[in-house]
Amino acid sequence: MANHGNCFLLNFHQKRNIMHAVQYLTISMVKEYDLIVIGSGAGMNVVDRARRIGLRVALIENGPVGGTCLNRGCIPSKIWTYPADVVRLIEDSRKIGVRAEVTHTDFELVRKRMWNLILHDRQQMERAIEADEGLDFYHTTGYFIDKKILQVGDEKIRAEKIMIACGARTRVPEIPGLEDAGYFTSETIFDIDRLPKSLVVLGGGYKACEFAHFFSAFGTAVTIIGRNPRLLPKEEPEVSALVLKEMSRFIDIRVNQEVVEVNRGRKRQTVIFKDRETNARNEIEAEKILVATGVRSNADLVRAQAGGIALDDKGYIVVNEFLETNVPGVWAFGDVIGRNMYRHTANYESEIAWNNAFGMKKIAVDEHAVPHAIFCYPQVASVGLTEAEAVKQGYDILVGINMYSSCAKGYAMAEENGFVKVIVESTTRKIIGASIVGPEAAILLQPLVYLMNAGDQSYYPIARSQTIHPALSEAVVGAFARLHPREQHNHSQAQ
Repeated sequence: MANHGNCFLLNFHQKRNIMHAVQYLTISMVKEYDLIVIGSGAGMNVVDRARRIGLRVALIENGPVGGTCLNRGCIPSKIWTYPADVVRLIEDSRKIGVRAEVTHTDFELVRKRMWNLILHDRQQMERAIEADEGLDFYHTTGYFIDKKILQVGDEKIRAEKIMIACGARTRVPEIPGLEDAGYFTSETIFDIDRLPKSLVVLGGGYKACEFAHFFSAFGTAVTIIGRNPRLLPKEEPEVSALVLKEMSRFIDIRVNQEVVEVNRGRKRQTVIFKDRETNARNEIEAEKILVATGVRSNADLVRAQAGGIALDDKGYIVVNEFLETNVPGVWAFGDVIGRNMYRHTANYESEIAWNNAFGMKKIAVDEHAVPHAIFCYPQVASVGLTEAEAVKQGYDILVGINMYSSCAKGYAMAEENGFVKVIVESTTRKIIGASIVGPEAAILLQPLVYLMNAGDQSYYPIARSQTIHPALSEAVVGAFARLHPREQHNHSQAQ
């Protein structure tokens, strides 16, 4: 019995030693870095700063260098939408006494200009990465296999500090027949080499409106099918209503609809949908389908949970006010956290994450004045809270609405429907929200963003300043001159 016991103990110790040896070999085979960055969009901001101070960096990217913005987002979409703006401006010029018409649109030229910029910028980044001996580039999908350890191809890499900025991708709804029929998303639509004769866009958000604007202006028959009762549902109701009215001049827009089935045809696809209120069924045929029904986090692709990183119920990475995950030393920013999905916000967050990882003092992320613009026709720009959000959060507010046409420049442009809406805290006169819909909305909004980040955040500098006359800026100033308690204001007041 004693011999048997010693035999068991010997085997046990041998097994334990073997396990320790395996663990040691596994750890020793892991390549160590000072910093790992996942994602080459806003993540490149962190890479650049890290290399400037001599840190050994690993960069992981499974798609084209430059991320969403450069390759399949902000930049290519604006190269498309600006020519569409010009088309619509020419068509609307008759209102100001100019008889002009568009005789031809050159999609091949638009496409060439887009790819020239994308490929030039991408290749510059690739050359810089390749020339940097202190930066290892892993052009693959890296994923966590343990806390702070990632598998990249055949290698395992580790760092005490990791930045996750791997973005998001289109969330494709499970609609019977959709996969079989085929579809585009914002990740694939820029690869087209010819314009479809007809297009159904699934979704009613900013991507749906921007793509619909471009394709319709360039001659494609476009239908938008949105599930929400409102087009652009996150905007102010007045903004959504005006965009729906104006874009319906060029596009067949169906809101509050549920797509129930897609049938594949030889040359055209049939999209079957029903009204979410009445259940009335309808169908439409189109050559192509574009899915723009929202996005989902790429946290699942990097297997964040295998690295001990917490996700919320929608799959986005959970971060604190310092953009740090529940795993100390791991930060996340940009679309992968699902908060404000704009490149300018990701750039801002990359600076916050960098400072909190390597700076002397922690800085909390500030989201009170996050601006955005939608480059459809008419253009939309917003910052801060909507009126409903301000009321829900308990603010005592004043609301001002002013039409473009109330100023001389707006009248000169025959801009009859565009307007500015501002929301101010009644006691402090702080600007807590603003929305603009009409020409140059993004440019007109930006000074308000500056004020919301300066001094006491009030509109008083506008009141004390001279405003160029005649200019569209007067429409913004006029909105503050028309401030009223919210119970008293309505859209007609501005007229």
